Amino acid sequence: MKLVAGIDSSTQSVKVVLVRAEDGTVVAQASAPHPDGTECHPDRWWEALSAAGRDLLERADAVGVAAQQHGMVTLDDAGAVVRPAMLWNDVKSAPQAAALVTEFGGAQEWAARTGSVPTMSFTVTKLRWLAENEPEHAVRVHRVLLPHDWLTWRLAGGGPRSAGGDPSAEPATDRGDASGTGYFSPASGDWLPDYATRALGHRIELPRVAAPAEVVGHTPWGAALSAGTGDNMGAALGMGLLEGDVAVSIGTSGTAYAVTERPSADPTGLIAGFADATGRFLPLAATLNAARVLDVTARMLGVDPAGLSDLALKAEPGAGGIVLLPYLDGERTPNRPAANGVLRGLTTANATPENLARAAVEAVLCSLADAIDYLRQCGISPRRVLLTGGAAKSEAVRRIAPAIFGLPVAVPAAAEYVALGAARQAAWALSGLGSPPDWAAAPAEAYEAAATPQVREVYGALRDDAAAWQVPT
Repeated sequence: MKLVAGIDSSTQSVKVVLVRAEDGTVVAQASAPHPDGTECHPDRWWEALSAAGRDLLERADAVGVAAQQHGMVTLDDAGAVVRPAMLWNDVKSAPQAAALVTEFGGAQEWAARTGSVPTMSFTVTKLRWLAENEPEHAVRVHRVLLPHDWLTWRLAGGGPRSAGGDPSAEPATDRGDASGTGYFSPASGDWLPDYATRALGHRIELPRVAAPAEVVGHTPWGAALSAGTGDNMGAALGMGLLEGDVAVSIGTSGTAYAVTERPSADPTGLIAGFADATGRFLPLAATLNAARVLDVTARMLGVDPAGLSDLALKAEPGAGGIVLLPYLDGERTPNRPAANGVLRGLTTANATPENLARAAVEAVLCSLADAIDYLRQCGISPRRVLLTGGAAKSEAVRRIAPAIFGLPVAVPAAAEYVALGAARQAAWALSGLGSPPDWAAAPAEAYEAAATPQVREVYGALRDDAAAWQVPT
């Protein structure tokens, strides 16, 4: 029996699953935390992976890595990390994002070339921020990798000589994760090195883009390494998304995405035209404010997540007239980095914990319902929503979601789908076959409810009221 390992290196932690290559049955799993924040030295990821993977990774015949998208890992010519990685949730490159869109021919040109209009999350905007704010670091940058690229490279023996690595080892990436940089064309599958060069100010080395099922190297114990991918692409592969499925994840970030055969190029910037991990495409809308909105509300109400869910279910749809705009930390979709949260409609009659809890749940779901609508504008015809992420454990989220989305909702059994997707890719590379192994879909609970369009109408009015969400200058 062959075993494969899948790694999910997310913002908050690393998860490792060891599964049977033939059918995806999980044999063992472990995790370790990452430091909190919007920057992280990659060595902390390696230390966490070493801790979580102890006694697991060396049992694997193949290993795949999926990790948070967009993070900028800068290396010098000796393979050493130049500065801590700037992560996807670092919003300080928002001015550089706006400037780059204008400088490179406008949103239409960006969408046509890269499939996306970059926001502050994209790697290319972080390169420009580095050039403008830390020129002493920018000048040392020889190579730029993404988090999954760097971890795969380290597993293959790459790294600075000072850490026992080989700086000459060639790193590889995949088209899925590369499509979130802002200097890659998902449609053609090629780097756009001139975009990276102009952003940073000098030419840099970029990793080789591997084929979806390619073996890109081997670990010191002889396990094959697959190309790896980004976390959203890994989750799509782990869940086995079908045509008509829209995956909605409510975790650190909120995402809505679907798999399609055709590339997308949305000049509004609402949809990122990513590639997936199988040779297809993954149009995606991402929000900065998701499960943390519920966590903050629970803390304000003095309850835990389960208590928040109980309160929300005791309130009527519409929360007694209270509506929350959940842009607590700015927002990515729509692109409002300076926005703030707004609570509207509060009166002495409706100011109850139940209504406040309901308003928070409805706000997060309305934000993601907008994301589903943006996918429709790109030609996606959703038939059902697969609801995942930490907040999908909430009974209130599960029961209210179909009413807000206007679609049936299925909640797959709790599992590490990003890590499972990485493991499935590793099994695919190990097999040498032309398509991923046919692993059985996880069982899912089904939820349906009558749509509540009036809730979205009230939310939409607040969303579109710029005077409400803009921070005074």
